[in-house]
Amino acid sequence: MTILILANYANGLFLFRKELLESFKKAGHKVIVSVPFDENVHKLRDMNVELVDTHLERHGMNPLKDLKLFASYMKIMKNTRPGVVLTYTIKPNIYGAMAAKFLRIPYVCNVTGLGTAIEGGGMLSKILVKMYSFSMSRAKKVFFQNERNLEFMKNKGVAAKNAALLPGSGVNLTEHPFREYPSENDGIRFLAVIRIMKDKGIEEYLEVAEAITSEYDNVSFDLVGEYEEDERAKYEPMIQALEEKGSIRYHGHLDTVEPVMANSHVIVHPSYHEGLSNVLLEAGACGRPVLASDVNGCKETFEEGVTGMGFKPGDSSALRDAIRKFLALSEDDRKEMGKKARLFIEKNYDRKIVISTYEQTLKEL
Repeated sequence: MTILILANYANGLFLFRKELLESFKKAGHKVIVSVPFDENVHKLRDMNVELVDTHLERHGMNPLKDLKLFASYMKIMKNTRPGVVLTYTIKPNIYGAMAAKFLRIPYVCNVTGLGTAIEGGGMLSKILVKMYSFSMSRAKKVFFQNERNLEFMKNKGVAAKNAALLPGSGVNLTEHPFREYPSENDGIRFLAVIRIMKDKGIEEYLEVAEAITSEYDNVSFDLVGEYEEDERAKYEPMIQALEEKGSIRYHGHLDTVEPVMANSHVIVHPSYHEGLSNVLLEAGACGRPVLASDVNGCKETFEEGVTGMGFKPGDSSALRDAIRKFLALSEDDRKEMGKKARLFIEKNYDRKIVISTYEQTLKEL
């Protein structure tokens, strides 16, 4: 069978779903991937999957451009004649699913998160919900990554009869092995791995990094992630100023975060909303306790007070209090949280669970 996969970002597909693509190929399926070509597309090419360059703007709604995207998906499907279409992220989930629906091709959608446009409410949210409802009405399955997103959309009439829950993208426990908790002799290192944008909590993280490093001599803050281009002008000067002050170390975008994570003592994730946070899954797999926003998509990935601590999103005071509470623990307590985090991820978020669910879905087709 030919499997056509529609996504908005080559690196995201590679990092979180390469094992799924490999399982399809191993089962004898032909895999075709439609993504915008960028500097990361070679990673998919090296997997020997067929690639189709598809122009897609990840943010914003321009009716003319989105109509062109829909037409592109229609053309790709007519040319490749897939047995099933798999869609990820908002625009593929809407326009790709819509094209598959019109052409009567079986399709499976994965809602990796609701996004700012829907979470924010208002007219745009209502329009997107209607588009989701129309495009996904004949999907064989619509996967959600947390219970709240699933119930929210079902209550809005989206995927009322074909919704199912996945443990996010899962985590590859071999590529992300348990790492011994590092010595705290040289201080306690906090790390955030986030896209640099308001909704990921960058403002709170920067504010708290400055405050805590002024208060404690033995604490440092690291930051990994790429700028969201339309917010770079706001946050780049702030980060540079804090680097010069010594409050933070910015590592930029890293293809492999694991070495930096293994060298850290705790992972901070101050995001306002998530589908299911891959960063927190990888942190737990690494054996690191987490401090994360108390929102769906984050709080499922840790046990409160056992493997991590939650705090109110968008509230720098709440984040600062969580950090102080974490620092008040003994080194042995922090180390034990990390060990329990690994066990929790092994039990609930092995990526093999996701692969098995997709394989079963394809069998049902």
